[in-house]
Amino acid sequence: MASYIALSYLDLALASVLVLIDAGLSLIFGLKIHRNLLIAAIRMTVQLTLIGVVLTALFSLVSPLWTGLAVLAMILFAGQEVMQRQDRRLSGWWSFGLGTGCMMMSSVLVTAFALLTAIRPSPWYDPRYAIPLLGMILGNCMTGIALGLNTLSTSLMLRRASVEAQLMLGATRWDAAAPVTRDALRSALMPTINSMSATGLVSLPGMMTGQILSGVPPVEAVKYQILVMFLIAGGTGFGAVAAVLGGVYRLTDARHRLRLDRLAAPQAV
Repeated sequence: MASYIALSYLDLALASVLVLIDAGLSLIFGLKIHRNLLIAAIRMTVQLTLIGVVLTALFSLVSPLWTGLAVLAMILFAGQEVMQRQDRRLSGWWSFGLGTGCMMMSSVLVTAFALLTAIRPSPWYDPRYAIPLLGMILGNCMTGIALGLNTLSTSLMLRRASVEAQLMLGATRWDAAAPVTRDALRSALMPTINSMSATGLVSLPGMMTGQILSGVPPVEAVKYQILVMFLIAGGTGFGAVAAVLGGVYRLTDARHRLRLDRLAAPQAV
């Protein structure tokens, strides 16, 4: 039977010393990131503690309603993060709606696919499986969509003259924006590609490591990790394509004009 080594609060306190050392190095070298580092560490600790309490309650209820509400909350928070990571975000409700909608479509679709085909828990919406799986897919999908949209808006600003010249020569908005679209999609998918390339040789992913530490046979942990990486690649790909194409649609119009006026003002640093 699988077993695990329980961690005490003292163990966590000792590990936190490493973060304090990082903050000290920031002060020594004048990096000015010690405040952000400590705030991020505290925020992470509070968030994980709260999610631990919430998941304990969800696991005991096994309710489709509460599982669905938890999924919705995760997606809404992820949408906010996507919006905050844009140097030049879309104006109006598009700023939040495009990234959130694409994440909801791709991550929920891929998670449901995994639950109904590969994992097959009973019931299929069991939060013990659905929530962690969605979290891994959603986190990577969020990063991909944020990178894709940010690259799209930045590249259109930099290549404005080139894109508008092609439009004036009769190119459609999709043809004129094709090079920028490709760059945005490459940027969105590159972290996933790099992660898959390095997994196993350079790094052991957190999920696989956690399973091994909890007593799961390494071969079984590897199977789950391969499944998760495939799901992440699929979810990130679907979400990034939908978000970038949606961004091109918004930043052009039916008369095949570039509409950079639909970008909000740059965010203050």
